[in-house]
Amino acid sequence: QSMDSTLHYIHNDSDLSTNSSFSPEEERKSKVQDVVPQALLDQYLSMTDPSRAQTVDTEIAKHCAYSLPGVALTLGRQNWHCLKDTYETLASDMQWKVRRTLAFSIHELAVILGDQLTAGDLVPVFNGFLKDLDEVRIGVLKHLHDFLKLLHVDKRREYLYQLQEFLVTDNSRNWRFRAELAEQLILLLDLYSARDIYDYLRPIAFRLCADKVSSVRWISYKLVSEMVKKLYMASTPTFVVDLMNELVEKFCRCHKWSGRQTFVFICQTISEDDCLPMDQFA
Repeated sequence: QSMDSTLHYIHNDSDLSTNSSFSPEEERKSKVQDVVPQALLDQYLSMTDPSRAQTVDTEIAKHCAYSLPGVALTLGRQNWHCLKDTYETLASDMQWKVRRTLAFSIHELAVILGDQLTAGDLVPVFNGFLKDLDEVRIGVLKHLHDFLKLLHVDKRREYLYQLQEFLVTDNSRNWRFRAELAEQLILLLDLYSARDIYDYLRPIAFRLCADKVSSVRWISYKLVSEMVKKLYMASTPTFVVDLMNELVEKFCRCHKWSGRQTFVFICQTISEDDCLPMDQFA
């Protein structure tokens, strides 16, 4: 029952129906491989046993999570079935430190498993981490580009709607979270079309440019300049023209001095990075 509830946390009911028909014998066979001694693997898999955590070491699940990508690499993607249940158990562990450890390494595991297994087994876990505590979400955020670039284009576009959720944190003073978001958005510009950048990433970039913390704003100026560069090189020129008009309207003509200062800094970054030809800039 506890295993079922764990799986239900990550997968929906349709995913569960394929696993619940396993007999204990089939369950045991599914964890057999020939890469390392089976006793060694069984010992590792038993680390997620709650009684072991209580009697041996409360940190044992965290150590298990930390080692999992290495174990997956050793066994190879053909033996992922041996680790799948353990991974899902760890991904729903009560200790946030365990989930945080997995969140920081999920992009590495995706490389090991390949796109098919990633889409089926890692994406649901990834989606769960996106809604987790900030301590867990930061692990996903720091490697957002690394993970999304491994997904199919259609699957990747689904996350455009969720990017703005990173602007909301448990603690509003957690400015490093927003700074990391700006850094990741710069990298994400290469993964999305001009239309997607204009529709989804532009509003987030503008909000970050008006952040209360200067460190966040400075990274955001770079983000906007890279956005201008990307949109200028796109086949549809209207996006970059509309973006520049909005920069003038929103910041250059802002009634607050800080908004007008932001406009000057963005112009400085655009000219220094040669994002536009000078006649277009003028």
